[in-house]
Amino acid sequence: MSSENARPVTKAVIPAAGLGTRFLPATKATPKEMLPVVDKPAIQYVVEEAVRAGLDDVLIITGRNKAALEDHFDHQWELEQALEAKGDQFRLERVRESAAMKVHFVRQGQPKGLGHAVHVAKEHVGDNAFAVLLGDDLIDARDHLLEEMLAVRAEKGGSVIALMEVPPESVHLYGCAAVESREGDVVRITGLVEKPDPAEAPSNLAVIGRYVLDPSVFDVLEHTPPGRGGEIQLTDALQTLAASSEPGGGVHGVVFGGRRYDTGDRLDYLKAVVRLGLDHAELGADFGEWLDEFAADRAQGAEAAGAQSK
Repeated sequence: MSSENARPVTKAVIPAAGLGTRFLPATKATPKEMLPVVDKPAIQYVVEEAVRAGLDDVLIITGRNKAALEDHFDHQWELEQALEAKGDQFRLERVRESAAMKVHFVRQGQPKGLGHAVHVAKEHVGDNAFAVLLGDDLIDARDHLLEEMLAVRAEKGGSVIALMEVPPESVHLYGCAAVESREGDVVRITGLVEKPDPAEAPSNLAVIGRYVLDPSVFDVLEHTPPGRGGEIQLTDALQTLAASSEPGGGVHGVVFGGRRYDTGDRLDYLKAVVRLGLDHAELGADFGEWLDEFAADRAQGAEAAGAQSK
């Protein structure tokens, strides 16, 4: 283990400058990252994940009309005073949770892709390895993907990305990795392709939204031309690092088989709300009982409608 790899990773970057067009009109005036998942906005789950992994310095990359993100991670004194006056300590503590997190903000300026958003973090991150967490992917708090990725970075150096096995017909929705030298759930990455044709995909291992990046990625991004969609793709920069033998080069992957909730698609967002709602400490039991009754009534209604149509 080199001394460079042994330096603890303490910084996390969360890109949040997207327009959220798939959720219009809900996101016309509300950032998609602030859409609630049960009783917290999606962005708070991601920040909490970073903090649990020991990353206590979080930078959120924002754009226009994202002021609600900054407000959420700030104190709202009037609300706190009102809850305190009512003696509502439970809700007061929940409101203060987000304000207690060490969160910084910087604007991306122009939406030029994920690679560009990551590069915007260069001044804040400096010459340190750092994590990137995409807000569309929520990782269950009972799984420790990010912690494992940090351990792989400490052992092997370079950069580490999260991978997930997907059906071959779905690889065109993701970045896809060519891999070798698998040890348990850790692989060495030899190549990356952004949203390949299924017939040309090197594997069914899709890149999901967790990265631990060596700071050398910034120099690579500066020389990475626009790729798919006319945007600067982080996948292209990682492809360069995967083939590099220079200090900071090399990319490993952690194949994740745990609980992941996709909030970037409307249907998957609804599924995420149901799954996390069922696991909620306060609401889960009652919600599960109601959901069972609802499903039974729905099945009974469908059966009756089918009988009438015969």
